[in-house]
Amino acid sequence: MTLKIYGIPESTCTSRVLTVLAEKGVTDYEFPPMGKGDMKAPEHLARQPFGKIPAIDDDGFVLCESRAICKYLAKKYANQGTKLIPDDGDVKGYGIFEQACSYEMSYFNPPAESICFEKLFKQFHGKGPADEQLVTQYKSKLEDTLKVYDGILAKQAYLAGDEVSLADLFHLPYGHLAKEVGFQDLYDPYPNVKRWFESLEARESWKTVPSIIALFARMGQAQEQAAK
Repeated sequence: MTLKIYGIPESTCTSRVLTVLAEKGVTDYEFPPMGKGDMKAPEHLARQPFGKIPAIDDDGFVLCESRAICKYLAKKYANQGTKLIPDDGDVKGYGIFEQACSYEMSYFNPPAESICFEKLFKQFHGKGPADEQLVTQYKSKLEDTLKVYDGILAKQAYLAGDEVSLADLFHLPYGHLAKEVGFQDLYDPYPNVKRWFESLEARESWKTVPSIIALFARMGQAQEQAAK
C-alpha cells in the first residue's frame, strides 16, 4: 500500500513533510485531494482528532502532527537520502538534536507563526486587519531568539551541529513565510542566522515545495471572479 499524505501541498505544516520526503528521495506516495470541509469530516478526524493537517496513512499506520511525521519518515528511510536524524545508538547526538528541535518549537515557531497569522491568515479569513502592535511584539520576541541563534551558529553550521537535521528544516515554513509577509530583511542583522537560513532555502528539497502565498493569491482571485 502506498504512503498517503493528507494535507494541502502549500500549507506550512504539510510543507515540512514534503521537504523531508524530498530530502529522502521518496516519490512513491499519494496526495488525496482535500476540500475546504474535509478537515472536519469524520474520516479525517479519525486520522487527526483536532481536525488539522497534515496526517499520513502508511499502509494502515496513521500518524499526525508534522514534526512527528517528519521524525517517523527520517527513521523509516534512514538508509537513503539526507540523514536528518542521529543514529539510534548516538544517545548524546540524539539529545542535542532534540534540544535543537525544542528551540524551534518553543522559541522560534510561536512568534514566527503569530506574525504570519496577523499579516496573512487573519485577514484572509475575514478576521480584520493585522494588529500591528501585536506584530511588533511578536517580531521583538523572534529577534530575541535570532540573537541567541546567531551565537549558536557562530560555532557550528547548524543548530544541532555541523550537519543539517530536521531541527533546521522545521524552521523553513514559518521562517520563510515571515519574510514573505513583509520582513524580507528579518535575518540581515544576524550574519550567522542569515547564512544558515539562506542555505536552507537554497536546498533543492525546499525549492520543490509550493508557495502558500501563491495559493492565497489564487484563492483570492477565485473569490473575486465568483463575486462578479
